[in-house]
Amino acid sequence: MQENAPGGDVVSELLMGMRLRGASYGKLRLSPPCGVSFEATDDARFHFVAAGNLHLESGTGETFTLGCGDAVLLPRGDAHALVSAPGVRPRPVESFDRMPLCSNVCAVTALEEGSCRTKDVLVFTGRMEFELDTLHPLVGLMPKVMSVGSLMGRQPEIVPLLEAMEREMAAERAGTAGILARLADVVAATIVRGWVECGCGEASGWIEALRDPRLGRVIAALHREPCRDWTIAEMAAEMGSSRSVFAERFTTVTGTTPQRYLAALRMRLAAQWLGRDRMPIDAVARRLGYGSQAAFSRAYKRMMGQPPGKARSSAPPRQNGVSAAL
Repeated sequence: MQENAPGGDVVSELLMGMRLRGASYGKLRLSPPCGVSFEATDDARFHFVAAGNLHLESGTGETFTLGCGDAVLLPRGDAHALVSAPGVRPRPVESFDRMPLCSNVCAVTALEEGSCRTKDVLVFTGRMEFELDTLHPLVGLMPKVMSVGSLMGRQPEIVPLLEAMEREMAAERAGTAGILARLADVVAATIVRGWVECGCGEASGWIEALRDPRLGRVIAALHREPCRDWTIAEMAAEMGSSRSVFAERFTTVTGTTPQRYLAALRMRLAAQWLGRDRMPIDAVARRLGYGSQAAFSRAYKRMMGQPPGKARSSAPPRQNGVSAAL
């Protein structure tokens, strides 16, 4: 059996499992008064303000003020709007004309004729897919809006990243779009890491689990091999305890049984394969070890509340493996 890993290593491993991928991005240049609305999505949404000031208005009525150099992450992609001033009516982001810059980055320019260019609002925005998306319990427990501002004092290393994004937004250099996309990924991941390191807000049970060297090792193993036909005995062996002690400890700390946790993990992963990757239902069933497509479909509907075919039909169209929507 492998040696106990320090709690921090387990956190790092699960953060790697939550890495962002397959995103689509946009460079927005607008002249005030202006506003852009974003519909709710299954992906995370990231915004970086490179020039000007904006207000983020959430679907629940909350308002957040964003200045130059601010970055925010909406981990569950809730509906929201960015407006230059309260009361400005936003336009849906899909209604703007866009110009492709590279495979997954486009530019939106909406300037009023005769407007002062020094007052332009510049925003780099993106849809970001967590590698494990909502199957990671921490995603569902994150705040609706996570700001980089809370990290400045504790993680000053993020400042050069934000400054680099600001310079790239102001420049018209070759490769700028791709560099911005990668910087955005790092900044968003840093925001998530900062939240984890500060105790995950109300998710204290999960932090306790992740920082428990033995229990955290089991959770990391389940995320590393979600398709394995895990038994309680194997999970307990991973923790180095009896089955009864393991099951009681897991349920007490996480609030769910090991079997239900693994089932949710696998079915939400199946939802990604069906919707994002367009994998055939029978292929998903085989990959998860089901003896028949019918057995998988029953289990999927029981856990997810809809048949697996619904996940395929409701997924947005993709271009070159990336969601076509901004």
